Amino acid sequence: MAGPGAVLAVLAVLAVPSGGSCPARCVCASNILSCTQAALSAVPAPLPRFTAVLDLSHNNVSRLRADWAPGRLQHLHALLLAHNGLAFVSTEAFSHVPHLRHLDLSSNRLRALEENLFGDLPELEVLLLYNNEISAVDRAAFDNLARLRKLYLGRNHIARFPLELLRDGSRPPQLSLLDLSSNRLRSLPSSELQALPAWLRDRLYLHANPLSCDCPLFQLVARGRRRRLSAVLDFQEELRCQLPAAPGRAPVPILALGSREMLNCSEAREAVLEAYVGDSVTLGCDSRLRAAHGRHWVTPAGDRVTEEGGNGSAAVLANGSLQLRALRAEDGGTYACRVSGPAFNETLYVELLVHNFTLHGPHDGLNTAYTTLVGCILSVVLVLIYLYLTPCRCCCRPADKAPAPPRDDSLNSSVLSATPNHAAGQDPPPPRARGSGHRATPGGQNGRYKAGGSPPMAAVVGAPREGPRAQRKVSDPDSVSSVFSDTPIVV
Repeated sequence: MAGPGAVLAVLAVLAVPSGGSCPARCVCASNILSCTQAALSAVPAPLPRFTAVLDLSHNNVSRLRADWAPGRLQHLHALLLAHNGLAFVSTEAFSHVPHLRHLDLSSNRLRALEENLFGDLPELEVLLLYNNEISAVDRAAFDNLARLRKLYLGRNHIARFPLELLRDGSRPPQLSLLDLSSNRLRSLPSSELQALPAWLRDRLYLHANPLSCDCPLFQLVARGRRRRLSAVLDFQEELRCQLPAAPGRAPVPILALGSREMLNCSEAREAVLEAYVGDSVTLGCDSRLRAAHGRHWVTPAGDRVTEEGGNGSAAVLANGSLQLRALRAEDGGTYACRVSGPAFNETLYVELLVHNFTLHGPHDGLNTAYTTLVGCILSVVLVLIYLYLTPCRCCCRPADKAPAPPRDDSLNSSVLSATPNHAAGQDPPPPRARGSGHRATPGGQNGRYKAGGSPPMAAVVGAPREGPRAQRKVSDPDSVSSVFSDTPIVV
């Protein structure tokens, strides 16, 4: 009988697909290669070419050279190197794994991110670099990462905010999460961060940094709280700053800067204005400060427009409003009006939405009204057709349909006939006295008779009106009928 070791060996062999062998001290399951906690000082070789997930975490791989993967691993999409004491990564280390989408380099000893370090990873989506010793980030370190969505840089020694990751035209176009928490940031580009779209500010984590307290920082955080951004609500207690007048004092909550005991900062007010390409608009700066010392505007691109001057398309008016002429699509964004006063400063934000005329032209409202008017006219026409052009029910009635049984108070009699209809062989009721003195016209409906038929006995000259009446004939389809009766009048 085989022992447990032989059974495990057989299972390990069966788990490895044909075309490669599982390295020593590793576990292979289908296309997953797990070498975690194996006391490895280098990447094991050879690696099976079918490997899609390679887990090398919790080892002693301190250097990742360019030749760590002798062959090209076309199927590898996840590489895990966390907790290795990794201190060096070659700029050509990822040239053999062009389809990598998930890279975990967290909890290592990396100190710098060099230029084009990840340039060979155009499909990379998630990059984990938290809990390292990174203090220098090259401006081109994340170039060519067109699909990067999540970047974790928390718990490092970064002292400069990498604004190039967020600016349009230079940032990764699909970046939706940036974690810079627990670093050494002392200041933030508040005006440029205010201009970021809400979906990106919602995933911009800045807590646990030694930030310096000022009103723009308070307004940035207060705006995030007002819009209920998770990056502010989830870490509200850890969003603290250092008061400039008390450097030795413990950090205070950023959201407490609005109190009189702190900086007496005021929350920024926002307005939304919509316009179209080519229009001219005026952005109001309705400040509550009566005696303002200075006033200037900051555009979404970070340009400053003062009261003394302006460029060809933007100018500050005498009342402090900003006039924009010949709008372009790139002029849209958040404009900030900063007003300084003797007691406190105030910042007002105006979000300008510039629509393309070809997509959202001003004629949209006219088209909507025109469509409503046409719908009303069509409804009236359909009602008129129903009322006046619907065929008469008498024309559609089958000709050979037998008349309904007569009743003394029959509702089937013609409202135009003065004499009610009676069944054959029955005596008519005695005539009723009329208060007006008029008599009914003999001869049935309006005194008309059926052509070629036998006249009724009451219509013959000299015929007696009393006594039983002769047998009447049932009318044929040519009988005269009332247009208001469903039953023809038999004469």
